[in-house]
Amino acid sequence: MPLPPLVDPVPALAPAERARTQRHLVLNGVGDLGQRRLAAAHVAVVGAGGLGSPVVMALAAAGIGTLTVIDDDVVDLSNLQRQLLHRHVDIGARKTSSAQRVAADLSPETVVIPVNERLTTENAGDLLHGADLVVDGSDTFDTRAAVAAACERLGIPLVWGVLQEFHAQATVFWSAPPAGTEPIVLSDLHPADAAGTPPTCAEVGVLGALCLQVGGILAIEAVKLIVGIGEPLLGRVLVIDALRGTQTEVALRAAAPASPSPSVSPAEAAPAPIRELTASEMLAAQEAGATLLDVREPWETQTGVVAGSVLIPLGDLLDDPAQIDDEHVVVICAHGIRARHAAEALRARGVDADILVGGLAAWQQA
Repeated sequence: MPLPPLVDPVPALAPAERARTQRHLVLNGVGDLGQRRLAAAHVAVVGAGGLGSPVVMALAAAGIGTLTVIDDDVVDLSNLQRQLLHRHVDIGARKTSSAQRVAADLSPETVVIPVNERLTTENAGDLLHGADLVVDGSDTFDTRAAVAAACERLGIPLVWGVLQEFHAQATVFWSAPPAGTEPIVLSDLHPADAAGTPPTCAEVGVLGALCLQVGGILAIEAVKLIVGIGEPLLGRVLVIDALRGTQTEVALRAAAPASPSPSVSPAEAAPAPIRELTASEMLAAQEAGATLLDVREPWETQTGVVAGSVLIPLGDLLDDPAQIDDEHVVVICAHGIRARHAAEALRARGVDADILVGGLAAWQQA
């Protein structure tokens, strides 16, 4: 169900802005009131790269009043395959400069505040304070953790996405949503004590066009929250498989309620966090009777398989999780991201599912 609008509207739109956003003004659910809410909103975008580029462009075009763009990096030639804010002439220049120029070209009324700093645990609170909403387009584990922690402390909704190779996920976290809505934070999806970190796009690559798709989804989630329309992805993770052309939802619940109700039985309590097993722990589990489930695509098995594993691509598993009803399952994928989604789907059915940390790449190096 829709949540209440995130911001109060500005009194009126300038005539030129009304003309520019006319398609929004006649759009049922947005209209004049919704467009004035967009004009009043302050969104902080962390990262002006693969995800941040389409987010900045879409939100500026949508008429967001203020965009704070946080990125300490400069444009490199290798960025141009996916980071559409930037051009050849921008190589060596700050990414925030490209963001400021492109946003101004799209929406002269939008104020862009460039922040040429790396967001860290120490400065995240100061950099994000005052924003109505944050979109995380960063590409390192440490930055994502710092953004999520700051948003959790400040009670700011966080629109979050991640992509790697041909796969992506998107969701919304919010530690202080309106009454009656369950708070969901990053640690509910990725526990803080999870072992290891996933490889970067520089290490395994990413499909450039997928950045546009996911960035567009993140921008839509921001608009929905600001205007108060549709159903935000709070409590749901959208899993995208570009090769299969599928989008699948996985339910996401708080891992451990702060104050569990006395009426909740142990069987109804939140499940334990998904365990991340090393290669040796996975083999020990297999010897003890666990099923090894490989959720990669068939063509990926050319790079190797774990002996005795069962191959069911993630999309097929999410379509029918009931096809796996083993007591204990260890899920394997290339690097660990898809495995977590599979494990969550299996655990929702009561299957004790864990994952191989680092995926097949880590197993091959063990």
